[in-house]
Amino acid sequence: MSVTGMPRVLFDAILHPHRSLGRGGFRLLMGAVILINLMVAGICLAAGAWPVVPFCGLDVLVLWLAFRVNYRDARLYERVRLTERDLTVQRVAWKAPERHWTFQPYWLRVRVDDRPSRRHQVTLSSHGQSVEVGAFLSPEERAEFARALNDALRAWRAPPCPPAPAE
Repeated sequence: MSVTGMPRVLFDAILHPHRSLGRGGFRLLMGAVILINLMVAGICLAAGAWPVVPFCGLDVLVLWLAFRVNYRDARLYERVRLTERDLTVQRVAWKAPERHWTFQPYWLRVRVDDRPSRRHQVTLSSHGQSVEVGAFLSPEERAEFARALNDALRAWRAPPCPPAPAE
């Protein structure tokens, strides 16, 4: 227990979905797409194919909306925190209620399912309760996360660890 009465944090990971295109790259991409569409629209107008022009703007709109949805979904994150008392998982997503799971670390099992027939998943389970974490991470990132969490749990369980709760 720390001096302030709050339990010490032994592991704290915040997992975010990976997004490969930042805001600057998005502006550059949209500028290039708009410029190309303006050139195509100009060529079509000069050739007398004026009905094509509205479609040049439509694809820009669809691309912009797709990126808007992508950036909105990037607000998702999961926080996995191990303290002297418990392990908590917090999941925050856009326009969805925040979810929390609490586990007693002594009994917690971290399972990485890496069978080729299924997508890799990290599942935390204890006493009939389980939650999948990091579903949006790459297989390598999931394996690294599971390894780090298992190391923290091993350190937590090493003597002198807190006593296991009586059942």
